[in-house]
Amino acid sequence: MSNNTVAKVKRESEPWTAKRVGDLLMNNALFILMFIAIVYIAMKNPNFLTASSIINILSQTAAYLPVALGVAGCIVLTGTDLSAGRIVGLTACISASLLQAVTTNNKMWPSIGPLNIFVVILIAMLIGGLFGAFNGFFVAKFKLHPFIVTLGTQLIVYTLLLLYVKMGNNKGMAISGLDKSYTEFVTGHLPFMQVGGNPIPNYVIIAVIATALMWFIWNKTTLGKNMFALGANEEAARVSGVNVMATTILVFALAGAMYAVTGFVEGARVASNTANTGFNYELDGIAACVIGGVSFVGGIGKIRGILVGVLMLRLIFVGLNMIGINQDLFYLIKGGIILFACALDMRKYLVKK
Repeated sequence: MSNNTVAKVKRESEPWTAKRVGDLLMNNALFILMFIAIVYIAMKNPNFLTASSIINILSQTAAYLPVALGVAGCIVLTGTDLSAGRIVGLTACISASLLQAVTTNNKMWPSIGPLNIFVVILIAMLIGGLFGAFNGFFVAKFKLHPFIVTLGTQLIVYTLLLLYVKMGNNKGMAISGLDKSYTEFVTGHLPFMQVGGNPIPNYVIIAVIATALMWFIWNKTTLGKNMFALGANEEAARVSGVNVMATTILVFALAGAMYAVTGFVEGARVASNTANTGFNYELDGIAACVIGGVSFVGGIGKIRGILVGVLMLRLIFVGLNMIGINQDLFYLIKGGIILFACALDMRKYLVKK
């Protein structure tokens, strides 16, 4: 029987004292508060739980989910990734520029017709993966904190993004006029993908595929096992034969590829891409991860927790918008959620310790 199983059995056999009830409430305080907020929003605006609203929440969850899946691996390694949003922006602009319609005025690359969609996805993921590998190399090779490395990469990628949108015939304008094949592939829907006559966009399927792939990597591959071992105790992992450098680089590269998936989707979903595309997406990803139980102490996290975290965030922010809360306050709320979730996470760690 594993140590986790023994600990679980021991906890379940303990009497329900006031302290145990208090710990349970504190450990789940964020979910409780969010549930109360959702109930309040539903009472204030009955449209919050209609089919169209639910599909909107589901769609937004799918759009942001790959970023959270990528950031989560970095957090499992006791790190983070501040470059996620800018990689999303760069890959979105590149994807959109390669898939503009031939009839578009001021087409960015007039000599290049719309490329094959799957080729563009691979190009975007390769670019994202290379930036992720760049982050992982500096973290593993020079023992730099991921916060510093990814902050530097964020600035580098943003500079490249600013330069890219001024290339060709674009001259810094929004990249729009996308080919119909691109927009339909991402924002269109299959005939059976409807709820109450409301279509579910195809990028929900893309998010499901990305989630299934990450679940498989985390739970069924050597990379996933090494990632959790490294996050839990780097020295013990190294002694056990884990290649620390290779694992770190691969985890960050995989994260970059996930950001590129979001970038490809956002290119069509936004439909008018600028240097601001993807701005602060890393905040949503980090917040979703800590809400979903991915711990900054390392070695702890589940794919289903990330999914729940992203969904909870989208529920809250769509709901706040529906009851007329000033959108200028949304960043304050995100910051508060991140701080509260991290405080609860550290509390759990100290209690276990």
